[in-house]
Amino acid sequence: MTEATAWAAVLGAASGALITVLLVLARRLARGGGDLGSDAEQAAYRALHEAGLAATHLRGGLAGGDLDRAARHLRSLLGSATVALVHEGRVVALDGETSDAVQDAAVSLAARVADSGRRQVTGGTDGEGKGIVGAPIVVDGRVVGALVAVADPMRAALVRAVGEVADWCAAQLALGELDASRAALAEAELRSLRAQISPHFIYNALTAIASFITTEPARARELVLEFADFTRYSFRRQGEFTTLAEELRSIHSYLELERARFGDRLQVVLRIAPETLATVIPFLSVQPIVENAVRHGLEPGERGGGIRIEARDDATHTEILVEDDGVGMDPEALRTLLNTEADGAHVGIRNVDLRLRQLYGPAGGLVVETNVGAGTLVRMRVPKSQPQHDLALHTGGVRT
Repeated sequence: MTEATAWAAVLGAASGALITVLLVLARRLARGGGDLGSDAEQAAYRALHEAGLAATHLRGGLAGGDLDRAARHLRSLLGSATVALVHEGRVVALDGETSDAVQDAAVSLAARVADSGRRQVTGGTDGEGKGIVGAPIVVDGRVVGALVAVADPMRAALVRAVGEVADWCAAQLALGELDASRAALAEAELRSLRAQISPHFIYNALTAIASFITTEPARARELVLEFADFTRYSFRRQGEFTTLAEELRSIHSYLELERARFGDRLQVVLRIAPETLATVIPFLSVQPIVENAVRHGLEPGERGGGIRIEARDDATHTEILVEDDGVGMDPEALRTLLNTEADGAHVGIRNVDLRLRQLYGPAGGLVVETNVGAGTLVRMRVPKSQPQHDLALHTGGVRT
């Protein structure tokens, strides 16, 4: 199990537990009006509520995010007079008393916490009088900050609670780093796909355009425009998602350029249900499959061949198929390709499969049917409802 998979499992389990608790409370509300159960159950609900609100603002890290709001919810969770988050020798968030004396005390105590790697308490340790407690926030074995709480009087229960909440904060920060690493991985995979496109295809496209300059200058101009549209789309920087309609426009440009090379040896059939055109799909997810069909399916054979691209409305999903009648490949070789890290041939189709599985789960990857001499059929299914990705599109993910 990879680290990313392990973290995803932990997050899934935690989310499942929270949902279970909330469902139980909802059933009680339905049966008994405003009765939320015992005092202990009501306290648990309030703690879960405050923790959930704080988590949202912690995911951006101690150097970013809306940490003042996180501190406000953490103070409510702990029931202390003041809560501070300290990072790299300074208070990055504070809720409660905001005097210079409190901030200086928080920074001083956080320094002791960082040096020792353990919880520290100053004043009020006998349960009487004002006290301050700090606990380390540890991510990947290193102290990245401290959670500091001030109370009057300082209670033993609060001292223990600050340690537990600091550990919980560390888990949220780690999950935030995981989100960032996933985004970086997605960007790296897109760079890999772009690198695959550039050396092979661009050379062939420019060669094909050059062959028409003297004999058919109008055709050459059309191909230059198709080439410009294709490269503009492939190397754009506006996000990880697009629509099927946008991707198909780019695929049209790509196939026009390939037809300039293949001539009548390349036949293309499109069967696109109109209602599927608005489907949100990962950027560069269909195009590499089409390129793979041309480059590795049809190009090795002298006779060329045909490609069928189909998009179907399948209830909750859009199903996209790319089929070629080219040389195909050995199924065992394909299985090895999709399950091992390798460069070279078919790297694009492997990257697409990985991205789909990361976004939609283990069952969301590509389904490939092939055999030697029998062509290749690649099928992908994309959920039609993706609110989080729709938002990304509306904030600049698609060129209009």
